[in-house]
Amino acid sequence: MTFLHKLAHRLARLKADTRTAVSATAVVAGAVIACEKVATPSSPGSTVSQLVVSPKVVTLQQYQLQDFMAVGLTPSGDSAEISVTWSVTGGMLVDTSSQGGRHYARYDGTACGSFNVAATSHPGQKSDTGNVTVTCAQPAIASVVVSPASATVPVGQTLQLTATPEDANGNPLSGRTVSWSSGSRAFATVSGSGLVTGVAAGSATITATSEGQSGSASVRVTPVGTTVTLVGAGDIAECGDATDDSTAALLGRIGGAVFTAGDNAYPDGYYQDYANCWAPSWGRYQAVVHPAAGNHEYHDAISSGAADYYRYFYRDHGTFVGDSGSYYYSYDLGAWHVVVLNTFIDMRVGSPQERWLRGDLAANTKQCTLAYMHYARFSSGSVHGSYSEVQPLWQALYDYGAEIAIAGHDHEYERFAPQTPDGHLDTVRGIRAFVVGTGGGGLYSFGTPLPNSEVRNSNTFGVLKLTLADASYGWEFVPITGQTFTDSGSGTCH
Repeated sequence: MTFLHKLAHRLARLKADTRTAVSATAVVAGAVIACEKVATPSSPGSTVSQLVVSPKVVTLQQYQLQDFMAVGLTPSGDSAEISVTWSVTGGMLVDTSSQGGRHYARYDGTACGSFNVAATSHPGQKSDTGNVTVTCAQPAIASVVVSPASATVPVGQTLQLTATPEDANGNPLSGRTVSWSSGSRAFATVSGSGLVTGVAAGSATITATSEGQSGSASVRVTPVGTTVTLVGAGDIAECGDATDDSTAALLGRIGGAVFTAGDNAYPDGYYQDYANCWAPSWGRYQAVVHPAAGNHEYHDAISSGAADYYRYFYRDHGTFVGDSGSYYYSYDLGAWHVVVLNTFIDMRVGSPQERWLRGDLAANTKQCTLAYMHYARFSSGSVHGSYSEVQPLWQALYDYGAEIAIAGHDHEYERFAPQTPDGHLDTVRGIRAFVVGTGGGGLYSFGTPLPNSEVRNSNTFGVLKLTLADASYGWEFVPITGQTFTDSGSGTCH
């Protein structure tokens, strides 16, 4: 989708005549599909005349998930500020949440039959239901999705692939047997669990088969010593603005693996924001993207669990993002170990994420390590600035000799000299930090420069290109077409 198409899409939504009287059901449906946020709910204590649950009727296979939504309406048709309790007559609810006057429940069809999913408003005691029919006939596998769809592994190293059987509607199917095979065992072998081992330089097609259906991934095996490219930015896709199309064009020109430093789709990381804003630009490189979550993926509410982020990237496109709700993970890229962190959840010493990070780094066999995340440990930005909460994660990275830490959140570019987690210059063991919130969201400004800040720019969109070698690295900030600022340099691994 070009910029003009995205702008037309945005304008078409804004043309809706809000003065036209519509049914309460239409109001709810409109809230579900709109890219814009819903209107602010009415004030507390307003009269609740109706509670509307959607969808009304749905048919599921056993163990399939379905999201329900409830909205309370005032006599004038506005969204009422209420709380909602949910109940079911069969199956189970695995998650509930609320956001902007909308109340959600996720239903798991664990039992077979016809059941009601009911919501009741407080105050008002208004109720409405949706009906679920759960069938136990095992659906046929229509396709098998292998993730990542393309990847690179050095000779002698391993790469974990995953295979997800799906039905004809693209729903993932669990409990199915998957077998693996390599089309070129001279170059790469694969285990029964999808673990690929590079044997010799060349290419191999790795195939996963389940119940007669197959999917495959293309694996390139590189000689030891070959450099690899990692390129990306944070704060990226926004409907009605062509800038993310321009930064996406750089990804295609540069090539390599792609990172994101969070806030991947605006205005607030909902599923429709990914489908309408991210997909036409950076989404074109979905097969090589390794994303990080930002505060917008959570809609600035930890209770949301960033469910749409998980659904879009992993459930719909097979892009690994870590476990649902935690979203921290690691992978190897050439001679480098890469760690993806989540700065919107607990980062304290002893937290699950901090313990996982130390265990991951302790098991790492690579000499060189980099990490990326959303909140910056150090930033001279005037809007957000530095986050001391990130220091325990930085301390673990520093203790295990990491070279690079990348963040977004502040919408500008900044590079720091190697430093300690508490901000002291350390040219021997220090971590070189970058803030790259230049992927497409509107740019911010700087405040007073922090110690060790070497380069700052707040008027250029672009991406950070990293060239990663066996024991060294190079960096280059690449601006979009028509802009001229750049920054480049190199360093060695500890």
